[in-house]
Amino acid sequence: MQGSELKELAVEELVQKSRELRDEFFNAKVKHATGQLENTAKLTTLRRDIARVETVLTEKREATK
Repeated sequence: MQGSELKELAVEELVQKSRELRDEFFNAKVKHATGQLENTAKLTTLRRDIARVETVLTEKREATK
């Protein structure tokens, strides 16, 4: 997911995307802990995607103040 794609989304869509990514990250962490996660790089990718979404969300919220 690119930052330019995220900047086009509305605040509500970003909040929803953040929830989805956080749920997916949680599930991946559980799978990793139980040894079922085959692609461990997915944890890093998800963590970075969450950070991107939160950064754009913060920027948009600050711009509306």
